Amino acid sequence: MRKLLNTLYVTSPDSYLSLDGENIVILKDDTEAARIPLHNLESIVAFGYTGASPALMGACAKRNISLCFMKQSGRFLARVIGEVRGNVTLRKVQYRLSDSAEESTKIAKNFILGKIYNARWVIERAARDYTIRLDADKLKGVSKNLANALKSVEQSYDLGELRGVEGEAASQYFSVFDDLILQQKESFHFCNRNKRPPLDNVNAMLSFIYMLLANDVAAALETVGLDAYVGFLHRDRPGRVSLALDMMEELRPVYADRFVISLINKREINACGFSQKEDGAVSMDDDTRKTILKAWQTKKQETITHPFLQQKLEWGLVPYTQAMLLARFIRGDLDEYPPFMWK
Repeated sequence: MRKLLNTLYVTSPDSYLSLDGENIVILKDDTEAARIPLHNLESIVAFGYTGASPALMGACAKRNISLCFMKQSGRFLARVIGEVRGNVTLRKVQYRLSDSAEESTKIAKNFILGKIYNARWVIERAARDYTIRLDADKLKGVSKNLANALKSVEQSYDLGELRGVEGEAASQYFSVFDDLILQQKESFHFCNRNKRPPLDNVNAMLSFIYMLLANDVAAALETVGLDAYVGFLHRDRPGRVSLALDMMEELRPVYADRFVISLINKREINACGFSQKEDGAVSMDDDTRKTILKAWQTKKQETITHPFLQQKLEWGLVPYTQAMLLARFIRGDLDEYPPFMWK
């Protein structure tokens, strides 16, 4: 387990990142805007960057600090990581399992079981906490359908069938997602999940947080020695962190989705920070992005009790804990991978 440190988010589009001794220096118009010690960081995420010095990239790689570059819109561009120091035996087993459709299905089942279980928990929690304000019968109906989906996952025998069950369960879950938004309904309404590009404010926020979560999970997988690009449910595609996308499935409802809903319901963001382009794509302005990033860092510091390990830890360490458990399973130390099932 590694200590939860800090992620540095550089949101100014005209910032240049450089190295001075043991510090990262952020320059704007050749003037030093900030200086942060590298030993305080676990990752750096830069939006709309103008560049980063080779010396800084080398220092980050040496210290295993993930350096991730995004477009100003939040779309992923590239990530710089250091020399692979993971257990070669662990990765060889991972590759063999990924090449087997049967073994991939067994592992992917647990990712999807965690996702549907947590989606159902989110709905059940909302129905319990807001009985008067919400249509409880509607939510209970969807919860029942998700319970049936859990049984269907257990009975799935190939990845195609599993994806079909997951897709239907996601459709059920998102059919009541708008009900969970209790404030600012005139500006934050949800009809369906859309992406590339997101077409409304809620989807813009979801896509942005999913991107941050994927980056955190990928870094966690590499930390324990796994290959983030070789997945089981998501198959190999150049440049795609398939295993990170696999593992983040179970964390979406309880970690990312509830975070977005909370920001809206607590009025920590508002419609003024969003704009729509001619093609319908919705984007966030710099101030809104900064607000979300600050809240995300605060969320990562919240302490929970891990449902499998029964140990207290921060939300930000959950991806590392799940990556560690997956590595233990692949090494043969666990009979199966225990998904994160929130209680």
